[in-house]
Amino acid sequence: MTDSEVPTVGPRLYQVPEGDDRERLTCPECGFIAYENPRIVVGVVARAEDERILLCRRAIPPRIGYWTLPAGYMELNETAEAGACREAWEEARARLELTGLLAVYSLARIHQVQLIYRAILTDPHVEAGPESQSVGLFHYSDLPWDELAFPTVEWALRQDHQAHMEGHGQAFANPQQ
Repeated sequence: MTDSEVPTVGPRLYQVPEGDDRERLTCPECGFIAYENPRIVVGVVARAEDERILLCRRAIPPRIGYWTLPAGYMELNETAEAGACREAWEEARARLELTGLLAVYSLARIHQVQLIYRAILTDPHVEAGPESQSVGLFHYSDLPWDELAFPTVEWALRQDHQAHMEGHGQAFANPQQ
């Protein structure tokens, strides 16, 4: 934040509040502390009856035109599971049933925690929602690996495949780099 962007009232001073261990945006007049916490992203690796996986081609920034899982930010007053189902509907008009948690990715550099669920499509009809240019169902061997929007999409697809092939249901975390 530059000096010209710093508000003149309310939280505007970065300092370590008493009893804390990191800088926070604070208001020097009233002592208010503006806590900035990670954003939670929820999404799904959804499989059709024939084992094909649902992907959406992004119509919004970032990474317009690249393929991603149906996923997005959780809203207030919804569970992670409800948010994952809502995102699948918004992006792919997908009706699905969650079958378990696939992975929890902690992405400190972009202030996100991602919860990715496994799901099965309960209706084979999918179509692009307002945030997608198109949607597609892909066999694992035909996934557009070079056109994936984000590293976590690749992680989830590979980890889902591993779990599917090994028949286990344990949740994954960030791969070791």
